[in-house]
Amino acid sequence: MKGILEINNLDVCFPSKLGRTYAVQDVEIRLERGEILGVVGESGAGKSTVGNAIINLLEPPGRITKGKIIFDGKNIENLTDREMQSIRGKKIGMIFQDPQTSLNPLMTVGAQLCETIKNITNLEGKAIFNKAIDLLNSVGLDQPEMRFGSFPHQFSGGMRQRVVIALALAGDPDLIIADEPTTALDVSIQSQILKLIKSLCEKRRIGVILITHDIGVVASVTDRVVVMLNGRLVEVGKTQQIINNPKYKYTKNLIAAVPRSDKKLSRFKSIDYIEADGVRERRRVDLKGHWLVGKTSQNNCEVAISIDSLSKSFVVKKSFLKRNRRLIRAVDNVSFEIKKSESFGIVGESGSGKSTIARLIAGLIKMDSGKIKIFNREIDKKLSSKNYISSN
Repeated sequence: MKGILEINNLDVCFPSKLGRTYAVQDVEIRLERGEILGVVGESGAGKSTVGNAIINLLEPPGRITKGKIIFDGKNIENLTDREMQSIRGKKIGMIFQDPQTSLNPLMTVGAQLCETIKNITNLEGKAIFNKAIDLLNSVGLDQPEMRFGSFPHQFSGGMRQRVVIALALAGDPDLIIADEPTTALDVSIQSQILKLIKSLCEKRRIGVILITHDIGVVASVTDRVVVMLNGRLVEVGKTQQIINNPKYKYTKNLIAAVPRSDKKLSRFKSIDYIEADGVRERRRVDLKGHWLVGKTSQNNCEVAISIDSLSKSFVVKKSFLKRNRRLIRAVDNVSFEIKKSESFGIVGESGSGKSTIARLIAGLIKMDSGKIKIFNREIDKKLSSKNYISSN
């Protein structure tokens, strides 16, 4: 196989008044066509710096001080800014870690996607729109035609991340650099995105660099793994060899830190604490509703927040005539109670309405119907909970 990318003895430093700080040192990576390479390590290991160096987007004053980055036979360091612009997006697709920094808040999602497709492909007119819809479908965005005219702030974090992935795929690139592409996604969408990336890699023989701290993600889709620590390579090898038989202590510790799904005993240790009467007791965490088994305060029975038949819709297509408007039901007839001193979890897929419920309770947006009570006082639909809380 012909290598799509070669990195030889790469050093990236950030000079300052106090001296030079090396984010990456002596890094060597080779990526073949049709291969997925995982780059793992703790925060600050230099993973993202390697990805940014490949597309020549290092933040000042960072710069490459040694080594070569050869993409498809060309030394990237020797290319002009204009030549690099023709490569980014069209030849190399980048999926950034934070979707907020990749999307223009003043443009609709559809407009941004169409603009990208127009700039890096030869498509025109209706073909651009059709490709944009196909891309949004491919990354699992529900009802893309209706979402096309929405702005990024109207999407959940996971939905924005899917849009960013669609943007990276718009130019049908030969190399995809995915920097934590599934961080904001739930497990079902994460699996879908990883399968999509793997499918593209196999069908189009593209190379993929998957930057992540998630060993589970690496184990499921990558062919080889690069382990980094403090800007240097610690270990390189095939995925199964690294996962099942790591050679270095750091790699062993990194893998050992992942909780095993088949072993849940003693997940929480016993806790020592002192009762009000001064007697020390040891009690174990319970998973049936209360953090500590045993005596509970009477205040725990008091309802702090009560939600009854809460509903909220968002307009995705405006029209003077009500029958022509198109709505998305974000929250549909939700009811629950949260007691005082209780930890209450809301889980679900990206776009299922979790954040919308939180914003409704906080009074950041207004409900369409239902009731919200905070310490038995109902919040008026026209009165935000912020005003309510500040008045008490």
